[in-house]
Amino acid sequence: MSAPLLQVEGAKKVFKTGSRLNKTYIHAVNGVSFTVHAGETLGIVGESGCGKSTVGRLILRLTELTEGEIRYEGMSLSKMKPKELRKFRRQLQCVFQDPYASLNPRMSVGKAIAEPMVVHDKISWKEALKKAEELLVTVGLGREAAALYPHEFSGGQRQRIAIARALALNPKLIVADEAVSALDVSIQAQIVNLLSDLQHRTNVSYLFISHNLSIVRHISDRVAVMYLGRIVELADKDSLYDTPQHPYTQALLSSVPEPEVDSARERILLTGEVPNAAHPPSGCAFHPRCPYVQDRCRAEEPVLKEVGKGHYASCHFIENHLSN
Repeated sequence: MSAPLLQVEGAKKVFKTGSRLNKTYIHAVNGVSFTVHAGETLGIVGESGCGKSTVGRLILRLTELTEGEIRYEGMSLSKMKPKELRKFRRQLQCVFQDPYASLNPRMSVGKAIAEPMVVHDKISWKEALKKAEELLVTVGLGREAAALYPHEFSGGQRQRIAIARALALNPKLIVADEAVSALDVSIQAQIVNLLSDLQHRTNVSYLFISHNLSIVRHISDRVAVMYLGRIVELADKDSLYDTPQHPYTQALLSSVPEPEVDSARERILLTGEVPNAAHPPSGCAFHPRCPYVQDRCRAEEPVLKEVGKGHYASCHFIENHLSN
């Protein structure tokens, strides 16, 4: 396999809150590592507050790393100076959860899509607007949409506009952070299918961040499951969904509705609340809610290790709890 397009190694992000005399340290991302290859979609799932959105922001340099390394095509993104990073901005684009908030309400849709091309490609507004109209057609909107403003579109249409803008500079990687979670189910399917079609045409890679397990399975090649700032399981989508190894992954997947009643998994109900990221538990972060917890879990943090071909999980007793 060729070298990965993106490499994240031991990424950590600690936010400081509180006063000078009473500081609180929130461990939002705690030692996350993964790779993304050209033309691949890596899905990241987990409960709210697990750190998945922060990972996306770290990759885009919207938030700075506390510790670790992020490499894009072998070059360190985390160490680039602003002027050098500007050259790579065109190759790393994003689609946020709320397209209305990410679009300038005073700028027509055509200008919003054209502006990055004017800034980065140094082309005229006339040429950029022409390309913007072509992109609008590509994402399923007409050329006439270029003259309209964001408030004149539905939520699904605005997300298509956000995707068109992300594609304007022919990026190699798009971070889609909860890109469909605010949309109706039927519109979600349209946007996900659009992203898949565009990937087949352009070979763009996606980091698809979502709490919707069904959509992640549909669009992803591999899936990483996060819990309290850590990746607890990482595998290709079929292995992860068919044979989940980590107790947290098993509990998550047991809550996904099945179309066939006979094929429904037995629901695994987790007790307790997600621990406070400012005061993470010792040992395994999941141990306060794990149905298989043992003394070792409370004292020793498990390492993400290979438990099958290309299947990684961080649990001390995977073999034990799978046999129970």
